[in-house]
Amino acid sequence: MSKLEEHLEGIVNIFHQYSVLKGHYDTLTKGEMKQLLTKELANITQNARDRGGIDKIFEGLDANRDQVVDFVEFMTLVAILLRLTHEEIHKP
Repeated sequence: MSKLEEHLEGIVNIFHQYSVLKGHYDTLTKGEMKQLLTKELANITQNARDRGGIDKIFEGLDANRDQVVDFVEFMTLVAILLRLTHEEIHKP
């Protein structure tokens, strides 16, 4: 398996690690999403936790307003974070 394939599988595994906390394998509740963000993206979400930003992140990701974030909605967050990381790497 290539390094990129390993990373992709890792993202799926992280999603599933947190999505099964409340028993549903394919979605994250707000609580599960908070746990994922605070444990897996602690450096990125540190300021957001202080201002209730994690709730705003959840609401922004929940495109269909069903009170859960499915994998496709979660991928929106991953894409945004990848873009920001790419921009940060290229800063002088």
